[in-house]
Amino acid sequence: MTTKLTMAGPDGRLHADAAQRRLAAAWLALGITALALAGLFAILLVVARAPGTEAWFPTQDFFRVALIVHVDQSVLIWFLALAGLLWGLSRTIPALSWTAFAVAAAGCLLMAAAPFLGAREPLLNNYVPVLDHPLFLSALVLFGLGALLQVISYSVRAWKGIRFDDPLAVGTATAAVSALVAAMSLIWTWMEINPAWEGKAFYEYLFWGPGHVLQFAYTQVMLVAWIWLSRSLGRPLGLSDSWLSALLVLGVLPLVLVPLVHGLYAPDAAETRLAFTWLMQYGNALAAVPLGLILCLALIRNRQQTVPVGQRPAYRALIASLTLFAAGGLLGAAIAGVNTVIPAHYHGSIVGVTLALMGLTYSLLPELGFGRPEGRMARWQATVYGGGQLLHIAGLAASGAVGIQRKTAGADQGLDGIARTFMGIMGLGGLLAVIGGILFVLVVLGAFRRRSQPPATGTE
Repeated sequence: MTTKLTMAGPDGRLHADAAQRRLAAAWLALGITALALAGLFAILLVVARAPGTEAWFPTQDFFRVALIVHVDQSVLIWFLALAGLLWGLSRTIPALSWTAFAVAAAGCLLMAAAPFLGAREPLLNNYVPVLDHPLFLSALVLFGLGALLQVISYSVRAWKGIRFDDPLAVGTATAAVSALVAAMSLIWTWMEINPAWEGKAFYEYLFWGPGHVLQFAYTQVMLVAWIWLSRSLGRPLGLSDSWLSALLVLGVLPLVLVPLVHGLYAPDAAETRLAFTWLMQYGNALAAVPLGLILCLALIRNRQQTVPVGQRPAYRALIASLTLFAAGGLLGAAIAGVNTVIPAHYHGSIVGVTLALMGLTYSLLPELGFGRPEGRMARWQATVYGGGQLLHIAGLAASGAVGIQRKTAGADQGLDGIARTFMGIMGLGGLLAVIGGILFVLVVLGAFRRRSQPPATGTE
């Protein structure tokens, strides 16, 4: 007898027992907490720049401090918490998984508290920006250890229950493989990095390779969410489960090159940076592009089919996810130079993943024993969030096209004429996106309060 991470059919019913649902609900709550904390720090980003508020904050550079916590909570912790949810719905070692959750949750909360307990020295390195302070670094280690323990708990128990005709299980497994390769890459880099490096340069080299590999895990989780939503919404993809599984495996095959890159080049070598850039740029699209096109065709083919009111939040999140992820990919191909087209690209891709996970959350809430997301706020949340982010990246991309450099602010940006208008569009879109993110947290919290009896267990 094995429990599979799968759907029972077009009705989208979850196969998991009560213990698995409780574990999954805990990781979902952690993800929602991370998003709520990210939203709080997004508000603080605005307040910290307002005149006369300097005395309210523990450091003079609280803007960058808040930005770092916001990014790590809304990307690293949110994405890996939802991955932890998927791993928790498969067979795991219960005691180890609950320990993993407790450690990860402690890291999440300590990270949010660190700026108010003396953490400073913001370092805006790529992928996992840090505050160079023992409290923040301890929080980062705690969360990373919790996520690693969860993927190990899954890996030890779940492999024997995976079947190739079960793409949801295969996708969850490939996400685990990607996370384990990222952990290996981080340890290898840490052991090989030149100890003379310090500050921003140290963390830039430390997280460059692992950060690129981790994007494969995020993409695989997004693809699982896309397949899950297509089934629960009654939009069959028109491709056999075995072919879907093959695509998902294809999506992580480029990771076999990671040990080769580490073996050939030092962490701070120009070849290392270029190799990992190419790995993600070309390898991470192998599954996402064809699966995205197949899903778009399925949605077009079934466009006349009415979406039930209770499923509209998930449906709109899926549409927005496809749109933003595609926009991010197209902008990635347009990058030329170090300008704001780069953040436009990765904001599009990251938000594509976020919206897929928002849709998955909406679909899973009643399956985990919570209320179904409903009401006007739930129906419009994905549209507000996705539309805001689309404006945000459009403003960034247009600004980059006229020469505005990335990681600049204020007078350093050299804004005048049309560039000022483009950055204004970016700011308006960012504000709408923040509102959309807050709406998502409120919708889910409302569903948490309306507990319901979860569907009957499905195991086989």
